[in-house]
Amino acid sequence: MAQADTLVYGEAKKSRVVSPIKATMLAAALPGMGQVYNRKYWKIPVVYAGFGALGYSIVFNTQNFNKYLTGFQDLTDDIPETNSYVDLLKGTSYTPEQIDKSLGSDEYDPQLAAWVEDQLKNAVYYYRRYRDLSYIGVALWYIISIVDANVDASLSDFDVGDNLSINIEPVALHTMNGNGFGVGIKLTF
Repeated sequence: MAQADTLVYGEAKKSRVVSPIKATMLAAALPGMGQVYNRKYWKIPVVYAGFGALGYSIVFNTQNFNKYLTGFQDLTDDIPETNSYVDLLKGTSYTPEQIDKSLGSDEYDPQLAAWVEDQLKNAVYYYRRYRDLSYIGVALWYIISIVDANVDASLSDFDVGDNLSINIEPVALHTMNGNGFGVGIKLTF
């Protein structure tokens, strides 16, 4: 008797065992390494782009914070030689003689000086706030990259085969106030 020919439709997939703990530890040690371990290479540029954007925000806000803080301090001290605030007056119609009391000018206007001081102080608070929020953003982005690596590793063996389906159907509802209609969702595994 002849042996029947068999037709193989496909070999069983060899699944790679991914450890969520290892992915988490790698992501915590070096951002992006958990994504490399999970073989989600496309996420690495996203992780580093987030850190890059937040790093730029920190540098930008720190530079402006320092510039406005120095300008405010130079304007409010009694030393005429300190005048870094002059660079901040460019583009305005104000002169140092109008706002700096230490210069001893007849053009000094106390109201204008108080207004400029308030504007400089507001700029200092503004840039300090966004610098600090940028540091918090870096910490949150770091945590998000770690959580992403953990979730990817945890769901690496999740079955996404053809047996999964979702059906959305109208449903008749019977309540104390009468009958009504709603939407029902049915998941099939």
